[in-house]
Amino acid sequence: MAAVRGLPSTARVLLICHVNPDGDALGSMLGFGLGLRKLGLSRISATFPGRFEVPLPLAGMPGEELLVPADGVETEADLVVCFDAASESRLGDLLDRVTRPVTLVLDHHASNTGFGDIRLVDPAAAATSVVAERLLALLEVPLDARIAECLYIALTTDTGSFRFDVTTPLVHELAARLLATGLRPGDISRRVFDTRPYAAIRLHADVLSRIRLEPTAAGGLGLAWTYATLADLERHGQRPYVLEPLIDPVRCTAEADVACLLKQVAEEEWAVSLRSKGAVDVSAVAVALGGGGHRLAAGFTGYGSVDEVLAAVRAELPRGSGGGAARG
Repeated sequence: MAAVRGLPSTARVLLICHVNPDGDALGSMLGFGLGLRKLGLSRISATFPGRFEVPLPLAGMPGEELLVPADGVETEADLVVCFDAASESRLGDLLDRVTRPVTLVLDHHASNTGFGDIRLVDPAAAATSVVAERLLALLEVPLDARIAECLYIALTTDTGSFRFDVTTPLVHELAARLLATGLRPGDISRRVFDTRPYAAIRLHADVLSRIRLEPTAAGGLGLAWTYATLADLERHGQRPYVLEPLIDPVRCTAEADVACLLKQVAEEEWAVSLRSKGAVDVSAVAVALGGGGHRLAAGFTGYGSVDEVLAAVRAELPRGSGGGAARG
């Protein structure tokens, strides 16, 4: 990759990922940043838009020392590398950075809008970390335990701990290469997936108590949904990132192909997560509402009341279900 190989050791490299970064966004970005260090590049900074807060389950990831607040990064960079963002809108107030002389985009979202100068976008990849690892291999950067831990966290979070259909033999082969560096997968899983504050568990109970099932939605394929408010977070003294895992128990509803979780961001603003068991393409729903993602996992920002946002989702569900043939 000439855009990277041709950089002098003094080059300024800025790594950015999407707002409210998840394991794949952070893991891909930090793992790649550590790889660039092995190439002799030292002026590397990594950031993301919005509140500068790493979710507690991802705290302590190798390469975290590369992270700086968005307003603290250098105003000029010789190379900007963007991770796991399907569209420019996911970059928030960092959007102006992708207009720099060279912007390299690494992503795996089918809904990627095609921004950036050099695009390494593979919708067939299980995670952006797969694309990042391929590029590191092309650059002849050997894996070590620190790089591998970042990429492994990214891979496990986006494959649902290898439970989703994107988990191909190639995914397991990559996981094996990463584990071969000496990682302890049990320790990583406990830290990332299986450790939550007691107050967060109480908060989850409140939110799940509101779950509703609409069996006739999506042409009879079914919709299960719930919502979490800022008041919920305040009452339990929790940060917004603790809400991210809540889409999974909603998705488990047997009578619904589609799961929807609304997380309040402001008075009439909601971060909306959508999941499908396979019959509905929720990325089509999300794109129609200004967001993006994958066929089985997508999201968008909704505005208005809970009822208004859900009405918009219901209205677009036939788009994702191809007219919504009922289950037999």
